Amino acid sequence: MRESAFVKANISKWEKFESLISSSKKKDPDQLGELFIQLTDDLSYAKTNYPQSDITIYLNNLATKVHQSIYRNKREGRNRFATFWKYELPKIFFEHRKEFLYATIIFSVAVVIGAFSAAYDDTFVRLILGDGYVNMTEQNIANNEPMGVYGSMARVDMFFAITWNNIRVSFMAFAMGILLSVGTGYVLFNNGVMLGSFQYFFFTKGLLLQSALTIWIHGTIEIASIVLAGGAGLILGNSILFPGTYTRSESVRIGAVKGMKVVMGLMPMFILAGFLESFVTRLYDMPLILKGLIILASLIFMVYYVIIYPHRLYGNEEISKN
Repeated sequence: MRESAFVKANISKWEKFESLISSSKKKDPDQLGELFIQLTDDLSYAKTNYPQSDITIYLNNLATKVHQSIYRNKREGRNRFATFWKYELPKIFFEHRKEFLYATIIFSVAVVIGAFSAAYDDTFVRLILGDGYVNMTEQNIANNEPMGVYGSMARVDMFFAITWNNIRVSFMAFAMGILLSVGTGYVLFNNGVMLGSFQYFFFTKGLLLQSALTIWIHGTIEIASIVLAGGAGLILGNSILFPGTYTRSESVRIGAVKGMKVVMGLMPMFILAGFLESFVTRLYDMPLILKGLIILASLIFMVYYVIIYPHRLYGNEEISKN
């Protein structure tokens, strides 16, 4: 590429970088880090192709300014911990909303497939959920305790077992993204089919509403978090497939870091879901209105934190870029 073409293709980007660095506003360290990576890529290209050019000197100086700004704006311990959930995680939700949407679509389609499969094949539920679980649930229904499974373990033991299992599934959904996103799609699809067949099983027993109002006390946050972990896996997988202006190795590094941030950010949600399942869901005789309020509050929280709040923080920023 001729030097003039290289400059013309990137000058507007460099000017935006300069404007950001010179701004007196507080800067996002992650944004600065990504900016530094882009600049060093451009600088490396310029050094290789135009080693004696003024543009190489200019990019070197600009990269130095960004590097200095990163270290000036480093956040310390407690403040950094607090801003992670307040700014960093919502930013990832906003920037990668397409990946999270795709994860939601995959999971939702799988739920429908699971329900239809159970409707048209009497053996499907046992194939997916296992004979042991189906037999136990049918016995509980016969004993007039259809949700009795949630009272079958000690509360604390159940809390640790459920929370660990959910965290394990979330890490699997994320890590399987390394298989070009296909692995993550499989994990989401498998869990969606299980949920669909599970709910259809209770529908055939005339217990759909009762089961939903019990199960979704914890399931609203739990299922939403697993889908978000799947979105993190798609971020990782897409970073391999679509590196954009980055080298593939650098793109994978960025995608892995962002995906891991999502999974780590979901830990409090899995702990909350585990607490609800172990200590609240088992109270299946509580008033229906109270169950409905817990489910509604959980849904509002997830929608606000994952969709509405990130859009309020970063929506105008994206409009200004365009």
